[in-house]
Formats: sequence, C-alpha cells, structure tokens
Amino acid sequence: MKKVLVFLADGFEEIEALSVVDVLRRASLKCDLCSIKDEFVRGTHNIIIQSDCIIDNIDQDEYDAIVLPGGLPGADNLLDKRVKDIAIKFNDEGKIVAAICAAPQTLEQFGILDDKKCTSYPGFIKGREKVNYLEDQIVVVDKNIITSRGPATALEFAFKILEELGYKDKAEEIKKDMLVDFYLDHSK
Repeated sequence: MKKVLVFLADGFEEIEALSVVDVLRRASLKCDLCSIKDEFVRGTHNIIIQSDCIIDNIDQDEYDAIVLPGGLPGADNLLDKRVKDIAIKFNDEGKIVAAICAAPQTLEQFGILDDKKCTSYPGFIKGREKVNYLEDQIVVVDKNIITSRGPATALEFAFKILEELGYKDKAEEIKKDMLVDFYLDHSK
C-alpha cells in the first residue's frame, strides 16, 4: 500500500490538507500529517490539528508522495530547507509532488515547476517566466507533479492524487460513496 506525507505549517488551509488525508485514508492508504515544527499546528482558520509526525523524525524513503496544502501564511511557512530538500528529492526520483492553492508558488520557488504545466490559486504563479500556467483547469498533472486551484478544488485534487498513485478504481468507488457524482449532477 502506498504512503503519502502531507506537510503542515502554521497557517495551512485546513480543507486542502484534510480533504487529501480523508480521501486517501478512505482508500486505506497510509497518509501522515507531517508538521515542520510542533506536534500541534494551527490552520489559517484557527483550527488546531495534531500531526502524526514531525519532519525531523521521518524516514522519507518510506513515502511515495508528498502534498503541500496552501493557505497563508502556511504555503510561505513551507519555504523550509527540509521541505525543499524532500520535494526536490521526490521530484528527481519521479515520486508524486502535489501542491494546491498558494503552495504551487512554494514549488515554483524550489525550482520544481520549471517548464511544467501547473495551476494555482489565482494570481500566485500566473505570469511567472519558467512555468506553463493553466488557469482554466481544476487540477493539472505534468508527469509526477500535481497542482490544483484552491479550497473548492480540494476533493478533485485528492482524487487525482489517489488516481496517480494507481488507485483509479478506488477513487471512483469513493466518489460514488461520498455522493460526488450526485452533487455534481445537482449543482448545475
């Protein structure tokens, strides 16, 4: 079974982090909330989450993917040498590196989005010289890089991570169980 690491820094966007964890755990994947500082992390909406692990105590080789949720100042707080080193290593190894909302800006600053198709929350990386920004997409996949727009796209982002990890059928099953198709059919 695949293992995923979701980084948390103070000011993270709660729905973006927890939607990913929820969907991946529903699929019986190991998905750890990893703080870059303390065991308890305060989100951008003042929700305090207990992390599963601290970045200094992980064996990064155990994981198949990393996820950077957005939120401010959460995405800025992920501009940490340890996160950067792990993100670059995962990218170099072709492992999944996923970021949503403001966090693609973090990957861009790490140099990971150079010449990649990507998206983000409006205004965060649009117009940057080295990226191929797509503003009309909910989720963008370019090889091992997955990016998404923001809080409203968090579920689609989570399902795309699950699919890219090789669990497309499981993603469809969970969408059905969560009434995603029902919601989409009735939201028009």
